[in-house]
Amino acid sequence: MSTASTEATEKKKVGARVRVQKFGTFLSSMIMPNIGAFIAWGLLTALFLWSDDPGGGQGPFANEHINAVLNPTVTYLLPILIAYTGGKLIHDVRGGVVGAVATMGVIIATSSPVFIGDNPGSPMFLGAMIMGPLSAWVVKKFDRIMEGHIKPGFEMLVNNFSSGIIGAALAIASMFWLAPIMHLLMNAAGVAVQWLIDLRLLPLASILIEPAKVLFLNNAINHGILTPLGTDQALQQGKSILFLLESNPGPGLGVLLAYIIFGRGSARASAPAAALIHALGGIHEIYFPYVLMKPQLLLATIFGGMSGVFVELLFDAGLRSPAAPGSLIFLYVNAPPNAMLGVTFGWITATIVSLVIASVILKASKQGEDDLAQATADMERMKGKKSSVAGALGGDQAKNSRIESIVFACDAGMGSSAMGASVLRNKIKDAGFGSDVTVVNKAINSLTDDYDLLVSHEDLADRAAAPTPSATHVAVDNFMSSPRYDDIVDLISQQRGGDNGQTAAASAETSAASAQGSEDQEILATSSIILGGTADGRDDAIDEAGKLLVSTGKVDASYIDSMHEREGSVSTFMGNGLAIPHGTNDAKSAIHSSAMSFVRYDEGIDWNGKTARFVIGIAGAGGEHLSLLQKVAKIFSNKESVAQLEAASTPEEILEIFGKVNA
Repeated sequence: MSTASTEATEKKKVGARVRVQKFGTFLSSMIMPNIGAFIAWGLLTALFLWSDDPGGGQGPFANEHINAVLNPTVTYLLPILIAYTGGKLIHDVRGGVVGAVATMGVIIATSSPVFIGDNPGSPMFLGAMIMGPLSAWVVKKFDRIMEGHIKPGFEMLVNNFSSGIIGAALAIASMFWLAPIMHLLMNAAGVAVQWLIDLRLLPLASILIEPAKVLFLNNAINHGILTPLGTDQALQQGKSILFLLESNPGPGLGVLLAYIIFGRGSARASAPAAALIHALGGIHEIYFPYVLMKPQLLLATIFGGMSGVFVELLFDAGLRSPAAPGSLIFLYVNAPPNAMLGVTFGWITATIVSLVIASVILKASKQGEDDLAQATADMERMKGKKSSVAGALGGDQAKNSRIESIVFACDAGMGSSAMGASVLRNKIKDAGFGSDVTVVNKAINSLTDDYDLLVSHEDLADRAAAPTPSATHVAVDNFMSSPRYDDIVDLISQQRGGDNGQTAAASAETSAASAQGSEDQEILATSSIILGGTADGRDDAIDEAGKLLVSTGKVDASYIDSMHEREGSVSTFMGNGLAIPHGTNDAKSAIHSSAMSFVRYDEGIDWNGKTARFVIGIAGAGGEHLSLLQKVAKIFSNKESVAQLEAASTPEEILEIFGKVNA
């Protein structure tokens, strides 16, 4: 198979995975904001649905009074909340209102005795997840058609009447068209699940669930499939084992315990904290990089998950409502008394099986340090995803010149991003800037372009970048102890140091620099551009780019060693044929003023398994290296600009393309 064909196939795989991730994120964004309502229903069910006879009590707290709230909550309130949330995601409050109205049709058609007689109906979560966004989409299209055609003063009248008419029409449509389809789907899914349970085949679901979790598809599976089916089953039986399939922390906990015993290097050092956060905090994303470092560990999670489900089936275990997050605490909160033993044996069995298999795999692995930073390369080989390193990917330089607001983004906005935000927030606070910089965590779907800096996992970086074009984007492969956190804190420190006033010497140096000629002001000069690089490998290319920086007189020769040191810890290959080698934070003293070098390799050179055609050396004074990376990234995100760089025949042409980089 040709290289072009292989690349096309890999792009299709990545594109399909990203589309599924987006779909899963959207489903999650409808469910996650309403998890509190699910928990409230589960708690009311646990506390008061134990007897129809209150034992003679006739007061307002008698069980039959409180029980009267349970069925309407799961039949009407929860689906309407989901529909409103889904509609709001598509077309703000207007979309949410119409989505909720339209969903009433399918709710009534699947719950009212007029339609179903005395047969118990199913909660219409799936119907709500369809009608909410669909109705909002219809309203959004209507608004676009009417834009500019409504006479001034009639906007409110038209908007309100159109919402009412569209909502009523869609409610009728969902009642007679969607409801029968939902009946068939729910019945078929219920029969299929019960068939798997009866034949003891449900453990086989782990073959799909565990790998999908590691590929960040856990929300698509949990909230898109298992939560609606599980809630229906819990309503009829008082609990559902489906809530345990994805949320069981045992498989991931076993892997982390194996790293504690047989791991090496930074992986072993960070595993204890990761295990605690995973088990008690329910942040499953924290163990994904540990598995991706050694994809063979998927076997441990799969067999761990299968064994846990098998034991849960034997003990007839289940939960009343979804465990979100999937921590041991929430498992026990949502487990009815008669399922406590099964839930306990389930996660313990999953942990032990996963631990044993993972230990064998780690023990048999060749010796060497297990470094979480190296998980990036494993992810690329396994998932066909380009490497992503910290750097600015676009935005307004003026806004990004001072970092005051930071957002961590992940699929659901409640797991790994919350933990990462906490880690960075503490680092910033320890550095003395806690009152100057805010750090929050958000779901990708709820991101707005209001932040100075965004941090996300490498596999989610492309999706997180889309709604935040003005922010500086930083990608990490480990939310626990990423070296990027120190880079961010260092930049904030430099910026605040500048605000607090420069020393007399620094002021004099700045004045002298501003008085120099235009050649000294140039960050990239013709003398620092080579169009026919002679290096034949990554290390030689770093030397070639570094020597050009040194030749400007703005950088000491020791900076080249720092560039190699940086490359040894985190790859600076950015994708699209571009590598940007630069030094570590400890090498700041070797930089007198900002400089860049540009080397083009027409035949390309190997850069950690990737082909680099452009190598740009960067030495940023103060915090300017992020600004420089931002400008370079903007150029290389434009295919026309890259084509111009490839076709350029003189250094002057390169300078013209990079004109915005010069001060």
